[in-house]
Amino acid sequence: MIDKLCEKFKFKQYKSSMYNASANGLAEAFNKMLCNLLKKIVSKSKRDWQERIGEALWAYQTTHHTPTGVGDLVLAVRRSIITMRHTENKFTPKWDGPYIVKEAFTNGAYKIADHDGLRIGPINGKLLKKFYA
Repeated sequence: MIDKLCEKFKFKQYKSSMYNASANGLAEAFNKMLCNLLKKIVSKSKRDWQERIGEALWAYQTTHHTPTGVGDLVLAVRRSIITMRHTENKFTPKWDGPYIVKEAFTNGAYKIADHDGLRIGPINGKLLKKFYA
């Protein structure tokens, strides 16, 4: 049906990927990290970065990255404080927890539990931050 409509009105149909702002953040974070690595390994003249980029990428790829995994302690953001803009909540904590990650899903969601074992979730990983005890 769409093809017939485009043909009738002589439209050219192009395919493009959807805009995903959160994916841009991942690319920006990687670019920032790569620039920081290059700053550490290039010479003072900064003219040999093209030759050193392979070393920087190798250093990144061989580094162990630790995402939030099962058993990690995390803090969950309190939604009520985000939505309320009253001064009486100014000095209340912005995070609940700590919670223990019980299950990590590939889509970025987590099932968490408190110290009593009460399960909460699934909750988006963007609403969690690592807790160091």
